[in-house]
Amino acid sequence: MNEPRARLPRRAVHGVLLLDKPAGLSSNDALQKARRLYRAEKAGHTGTLDPLASGLLPVCFGAATKFAQASLDADKAYRATLALGATTTTGDAEGEVVERRPVTVDRTAIDAACGRFVGPIEQVPPMHSALKHQGRALYEYARAGVTVERAPRRVTVQRLDVVAFDGATLVLDVACSKGTYVRTLAEDLGAALGCGAHLAALRRTASGALRVDDAVDLEALAAMDEQRRDALLLPPDVLVEHWPRVALPDDEAGRFLTGLRRRVRLPDAPAVRVYGPQPRAFLGSAHITAGELIADRLLSPAEVAAVADTLEPREPS
Repeated sequence: MNEPRARLPRRAVHGVLLLDKPAGLSSNDALQKARRLYRAEKAGHTGTLDPLASGLLPVCFGAATKFAQASLDADKAYRATLALGATTTTGDAEGEVVERRPVTVDRTAIDAACGRFVGPIEQVPPMHSALKHQGRALYEYARAGVTVERAPRRVTVQRLDVVAFDGATLVLDVACSKGTYVRTLAEDLGAALGCGAHLAALRRTASGALRVDDAVDLEALAAMDEQRRDALLLPPDVLVEHWPRVALPDDEAGRFLTGLRRRVRLPDAPAVRVYGPQPRAFLGSAHITAGELIADRLLSPAEVAAVADTLEPREPS
């Protein structure tokens, strides 16, 4: 009889993995698979992708989990495939078809309709979503056959470009603000075209400055040894690189890490990233009010040292 293989203990891992999530797997399942491969003590992701969707899922380990919200708040980009001529109960390919209509639109009509959805728009969140109502996800109500009234949400679509159209299938590149439901966008676009539509496939291509072109899939990750996997990790501050950078001298950095406010000759800012005297010594995030640097999310001294020791050096930005 084969002896069961002993499980290796979990370890402190700090950094961001750009994971290319496959379709058919929940974001949490993908996260847990990556966590097991890294044997990470602490992990989280930066924005749920539906099981139907594939693409970029930034996974945070250790100290990086403290800054996941910044990626949650970032603009997103998607490649969306719309099936024209049919609406479904869920707004995507997993639902049952409720209506079919002939598709008689041309490229001119599609371009005009897409133009109507660029800029600030209002969306009613779909019932088949994880948005909470009285402590329960909307999809739980939907599965029970209950419809809940939802208030429209204001979102922004920065770009809506036609990639391909074959008369029945429309492929779009979408750049949008956080909270945008591409499924709802597909339904609304189908209604505007007069033929109906649902989301047949969705792939997240970007989250803020992070790109799916730089991501790795689970199969490739599993084939690597631990050293190669660790080399894929980006430093935690990659999540906040769009914030202004503040560098502190050694004595001030130590005080800042204890949570003490520091005086700085800098303009007010709602969010900044703070470093010690060495370019790789990322200390955490803060805001500046009336000349005071006030800590928001701090790394522990052990995390600062671990991040500096284990990640490849980068040019400060």
